[in-house]
Amino acid sequence: MSVNFYNQNAARFVQDTVKVEMAALYDQFLPYLNQGAHIVDAGCGSGRDTLFFQQQGFQVTAFDASDAMVAAARELTNGKVLLSDFNDFSSPKPVDAIWACASLLHVPAANLPHTFKHLANQLKPAGFFYCSFKQAESDSERDGRHFTNMTEQRLRDMLKDTSLQVLKCWTTSDLRPGRERELWLNALLEKSRT
Repeated sequence: MSVNFYNQNAARFVQDTVKVEMAALYDQFLPYLNQGAHIVDAGCGSGRDTLFFQQQGFQVTAFDASDAMVAAARELTNGKVLLSDFNDFSSPKPVDAIWACASLLHVPAANLPHTFKHLANQLKPAGFFYCSFKQAESDSERDGRHFTNMTEQRLRDMLKDTSLQVLKCWTTSDLRPGRERELWLNALLEKSRT
């Protein structure tokens, strides 16, 4: 199971990801949000994005399913990070946005429509949802981790019975050194207004 990988390899994973330059992705997401908006960092990993959003004045609720990643994120952000998986997470009040950077890809494809629906229920009407997946036609396994890979059409199919619509999709190269040939599908989704 993917959680076991992160519990056993947290230090290496944090080292590989915590300093990745994310400005190009933030620039696609943050212009849609009002100052001080409430963002959920879903599957927050090292806490890198949580820390950045907090520094920009946003209210952030962060969670991860790995004990070791929660500990790392708490240390980095000096804040509260919840231990939760996607379907157990519940916000007391609807939030403005969800950021799921390279995290939902560990949810098996058969479960993803339900997970999208559950997370969408945490959003305000017209709330925004960023997600990213490795771009490929078929799913894969690596180092004991499952990857649900994505194309734009597959994503649209998974969202059919949810309140989320695709605002835009774009492809980027992996931002980690030496992995530039790996492509990612990024998507900005919006929840329906009613």
